Amino acid sequence: MNQYVTGEAIRTLREKNRYTQAELAAKINVSDKAVSKWETGKGYPDITLLEPLAAALKVSVTELISGNSVSNTNVSANMFRSKFYVCPVCGNVIHSMGEAVIHCHGVTLTPAEEELPDERHQATVDIVEDEYFVTVSHEMSKQHYISFIAAVSPDRVQIVKLYPEGNAEARFKLNGVRKICWYCNRDGLFCIDPRKK
Repeated sequence: MNQYVTGEAIRTLREKNRYTQAELAAKINVSDKAVSKWETGKGYPDITLLEPLAAALKVSVTELISGNSVSNTNVSANMFRSKFYVCPVCGNVIHSMGEAVIHCHGVTLTPAEEELPDERHQATVDIVEDEYFVTVSHEMSKQHYISFIAAVSPDRVQIVKLYPEGNAEARFKLNGVRKICWYCNRDGLFCIDPRKK
């Protein structure tokens, strides 16, 4: 792990929760001098204290260590705010409905940014009975391929994971789909509204 909890993060979270150093210390059974040392950078909390410290400060251990607050403003669970993360090491695809701190293989992942397709990343979307049939015109070699295709509706996300040397195609139930996205391992995430094709 390349980060450890910082004194600044502890102080900021303590003040946000309106605790004195003594009150925080009492919650996790340490002295107020220990909390003061952490906040001034003269020491670090023992690793065994991370979970109780995070619980006392009302954050996850990941938030405490990263120093970044994760707030999900997506309280209505609107899938149109979905974010896709792809691990550059293993190709793992992770979906979230809002802000998240995600790690895979020791790498902090950032969400893929949506773009409109360019001439090298076009998709054909056809309706076949009650499904969208999506085909992406793209090479599917081990070096350059489409990693996944997803269909986003207000209440669900359908994801089809693709692999090199397979076909860049997928079928999705129509069910209110308003966005179709596909991810190129070199060029990123492309999305369209299939109703406008």
